[in-house]
Amino acid sequence: MDFLFIGVVIFLFMLAVFDLWVGVSNDAVNFLTSALGSKAAPLKRVLLVASVGVFVGAAMSNGMMDIARHGIFRPENFSFYEIICIFMAVMVTDIILLDVFNTLGMPTSTTVSMVFELLGATFVVALIKMAAGAGIGFSELLNTEKALSVILGIFLSVAIAFFFGTLVQFLARTVFTFNYRSRLKWKIGIFGGVCTTAIVYFLLLKGVSNMAFMTPALKEWINSHTAVIILGSLGVFTVVMQALHALKVNVLKVIVLMGTFALAMAFAGNDLVNFIGVPLSGLSAWQDFAANGSGDAHGFLMDSLNGPADTPVYFLIGAGMIMVVSLATSKKAHNVTRTEIGLGSQQGGDEMFGSSRIARRLVRWTLSLLAWVRRVTPARVRGWFNRRFNVDETIMESGAAFDLVRGSINLVLAGGLIALGTSMKLPLSTTFVTFMVAMGTSLADRAWGRESAVFRITGVISVIGGWFLTAGVAFIGAGIIVAIMHFGSYWAMIALGLATIALLIRSNRRFKKRCKEERGDVLFQTILAEKDPAEAWHLLRMYITGRQESFIGLAAQCYDELTRAFLADNPGPLGKTERALRQTKTVLKNDRRKQTLCLRQVDRPTAMEMNTWFYLGNNCCMSILYNLRRMAEACREHVDNNFRPLPQAYVDEFELLRTRIGVLFNDVLTMMNQEAIPAVPLLRRHCDELKGALSANYHRLRQHLHEEDPESMSVLYVYLNLLQESREMVSSLRKYLRAYAKLYTPDF
Repeated sequence: MDFLFIGVVIFLFMLAVFDLWVGVSNDAVNFLTSALGSKAAPLKRVLLVASVGVFVGAAMSNGMMDIARHGIFRPENFSFYEIICIFMAVMVTDIILLDVFNTLGMPTSTTVSMVFELLGATFVVALIKMAAGAGIGFSELLNTEKALSVILGIFLSVAIAFFFGTLVQFLARTVFTFNYRSRLKWKIGIFGGVCTTAIVYFLLLKGVSNMAFMTPALKEWINSHTAVIILGSLGVFTVVMQALHALKVNVLKVIVLMGTFALAMAFAGNDLVNFIGVPLSGLSAWQDFAANGSGDAHGFLMDSLNGPADTPVYFLIGAGMIMVVSLATSKKAHNVTRTEIGLGSQQGGDEMFGSSRIARRLVRWTLSLLAWVRRVTPARVRGWFNRRFNVDETIMESGAAFDLVRGSINLVLAGGLIALGTSMKLPLSTTFVTFMVAMGTSLADRAWGRESAVFRITGVISVIGGWFLTAGVAFIGAGIIVAIMHFGSYWAMIALGLATIALLIRSNRRFKKRCKEERGDVLFQTILAEKDPAEAWHLLRMYITGRQESFIGLAAQCYDELTRAFLADNPGPLGKTERALRQTKTVLKNDRRKQTLCLRQVDRPTAMEMNTWFYLGNNCCMSILYNLRRMAEACREHVDNNFRPLPQAYVDEFELLRTRIGVLFNDVLTMMNQEAIPAVPLLRRHCDELKGALSANYHRLRQHLHEEDPESMSVLYVYLNLLQESREMVSSLRKYLRAYAKLYTPDF
């Protein structure tokens, strides 16, 4: 029995390693986004600064794990076995939940997930205890105040951060404009001093407040001399920043990197409990049980967890090293970061989110409000603001999503708000504040234009909704898992833990595969950054035809598989093909949107000339897709219902036609691969011949339908639909060939 308990505790620490990995991958968005989005430094340098901050914050933490030990439940009323079940359920749920969010690229709060996992698991165990006649109520088992404070923190963080992000960025942009370099001479010293002072203030109140060297006396001294520290820092740093500017040092980059370090340090120092608090509490519980439990796991109560934790420093250093490695190597961390950067990008780009009704209405109301504001604002005032907010003068580093002014404001304001909230006892979440500040600053910078506002508001709503979803899923998931573990004993704990690790490994493999598939978007980003219209059109044509070639290849494969499966009366491939076609619709729509954005980089005459053929090509591809979907749906429904297969005479007849269609697809793909435009007329004649053959078979079948066996009518109607849709597909392919040729040779 003792051996099993030791194994469970060891397994808790194994899960903690995975939890650290996936947790840092998600929380990296808190401190990486501003530096990466503004290109304040190369990626390796940003990661180095963040890694040092993470390691210092983790290693110097005092390891207070009170939330995990007794912040949610009353340990004196729970047995050792019940506590171990709760801890195992929390770790398993946390790993799965955070990995799902990482894969989706959605930032969430590790604090919210841990609190509600503890609450959900404890709630279920409390119900089990009360049903067994423990004679105690919820008030003696649960502490719901923490959960309520977390929910309050979500609302407060969203509202406060977004409002102040918009306001402060509006004021900063009014001062510096988008052409900020021409206005740095004397302003940069004051701006740098204020920013650096805010960072120092944040570090004192949030970053180092829980460090081991922070004695009560030192904390008291800092609290009593806060004003002196702030004023002294402001004076010193103003002079230092002005001097650095005089020495040709980019002060804004210095501020961004300092802010990155401060947020990374604060994250590691304060959120470490979210990852290792539970296994350390499990270790403490086991040590108490081994010393005093007398082998009674179900009867020995965990009153010892009411005391403070005493975490050995090697645990903190080990956790810091894992966090650093995860930060440097995790692709999912970059995926989560990309979401926030994309939603705040100054330029139009690949909008990751679709459209929603509430976003469309908000944009419509806002446009109406802005129209009224313009009407009532004097022309001189409008002109002044338009000059200050002239987006065409934007100065950004190469490949950046926004400029250094906004990057500085994002970090400094987020740190300042978190520090202020801490001093006022407001439960502001680091994740929520950093994200909403970034959204507020992007709004103030006019990054949400008419072409992107709907998509970005939808994205923000999705992320905020995900935060509340985190709480609900964490609560329910941990509750279900703890019930399984409670009744399934130790073997259920081990089995679920191993299943979690297996799911995590599988998820990472699938994510790597998806990343390989998305590498083609590098060309899309290159086109958006291209300044030469002629080169932009050359790259765009390559991008358009490359994506369309990929689709034609997929269409050829799907047609071959669905027709083969129908003729062989095999339902398996039909369902798979139908799902692939459903996903392809989204791909085509996204491709069209991105290619439309790229057309803006082309000179107007070329764009106007090629616009018709660009849209014709896209429409033809969409038509081919719809043809395939209608074929697949009819064939799958027939085969799934185990209806009679197609008579052999018709199978032999259609095999010749599907072979010719397969050859046609291959010839088109070869032509596209070689850019052999002279071959297009011949391919179009082949399309005409094939359309004629399909039409002949179609009309012949219609004429002889009344002569066929009535029991075969169902399959013959499906075959009739197959011939008709195949003919329409070939017709769309013929039209596409003309559009393709026109992109290369306008006189075709």
